[in-house]
Amino acid sequence: MHMGSFDDEPATVEKMHEYMIEQGYELEINESRHHHEIYLSDPRKVEVSKLKTLIRHPIKQK
Repeated sequence: MHMGSFDDEPATVEKMHEYMIEQGYELEINESRHHHEIYLSDPRKVEVSKLKTLIRHPIKQK
């Protein structure tokens, strides 16, 4: 889960990818498997620092 500004998401994704590699997995984004973001907060109603976004990347074992 990413908390904060949408502009800061790349740092969260980088941490996710580092952890994925450490655990023996690799990214599996292709035509049938996609990156997903689920926005749990409404940016019109929530302070930017409290925005919550669930980031999902498909992975597979190496």
